[in-house]
Amino acid sequence: MNTLKDRIGRLIASSGPISVSDYMAMCLFDPEAGYYSTREPFGTQGDFITAPEISQMFGELLAVWALSAWEANGRPVPTMLAEIGPGRGTLMADMLRTMNQLDPAFVILSRVALIETSPRLAEIQRAKLASGKAKPTWYTDVDSLPSVPLIIIGNELFDAVPVRQFVRTEAGWRERMVTLGEDGELGFAVGMAGLDPAVLPPFAQEAPLGTIFEAAPARTAIMDAIAARVASHGGAALFIDYGHLEPGTGDTLQAMRGHDYAGVFDEPGKADLTSHVDFASLADTARGHGLDVHLSTQGEFLVGMGLLQRAGALGANADDAVQTRLRSEVERLAGPDQMGTLFKVMAVTRKGVALPPFDATD
Repeated sequence: MNTLKDRIGRLIASSGPISVSDYMAMCLFDPEAGYYSTREPFGTQGDFITAPEISQMFGELLAVWALSAWEANGRPVPTMLAEIGPGRGTLMADMLRTMNQLDPAFVILSRVALIETSPRLAEIQRAKLASGKAKPTWYTDVDSLPSVPLIIIGNELFDAVPVRQFVRTEAGWRERMVTLGEDGELGFAVGMAGLDPAVLPPFAQEAPLGTIFEAAPARTAIMDAIAARVASHGGAALFIDYGHLEPGTGDTLQAMRGHDYAGVFDEPGKADLTSHVDFASLADTARGHGLDVHLSTQGEFLVGMGLLQRAGALGANADDAVQTRLRSEVERLAGPDQMGTLFKVMAVTRKGVALPPFDATD
């Protein structure tokens, strides 16, 4: 028996339907049976592979970006280099290794932070980073960071932050809930809570009945905290995730297990639950703090940062097997039929600070 599924069922039976957001939170973060509390999701033996696991080039290029952002902000000392949602620590390890080669002073003069809510993942990160020159500090939230200039990166962070879903009915927009069917199985239902039409994009005002709209106040709260830090103390933030650059409607909630899609109610706590990120909404939050926002696809960003040149340099004196592997990594990271178009990039900083590979006028 799936104990978390049974527990969710008992909760609904006793207290009524729960929101999609609450369901996601229980499935992902329940201390005893949640996905991130109990499983190793990353890599070929897990349920999905993130960009840092695909190629070291990803972390190397993000290190170059972070150093450039530090330079563009006037090389402030001290500066906090932070990663939020750092997984197994692979990205930070690659970044610190590259930074130590390109600008050892940055590693010496800066503070390094990892923002992680899972004690299990934090231990994995500590082991991964134990041999490096930097001595990271772990935090559970952005508000706990020291009040210094901040260079912060989040890769595949927002997709796992729970969302609320609303469905258009004849009575207006109503929250989509998770309930128990007559067969005792989990399923969707329409609740009583409404949605203020003012928060909808204009084209959704007259959407067909049954249209789903996803709102993510928890994502907005994280973005708001980070944007406030950058606005107050300087620095820059970079976020990479799968999602859309323009606001839209539609049900993007999905479950992933064993590198394949699964039903969102099949095995709560044993599959990764995610939804697409609304970068337009996050950008509006950052602009609300007076920050510049730059948006692109992952492919455009990585190619602009020198992905092709880096792959060429690594493969210049390598054998055919290594060159074939590098070509495959480039295609997976930046190809239009793979991560290159599906994944988007958002960079934010104070007004007038030029960040590569974006134009200052973006």
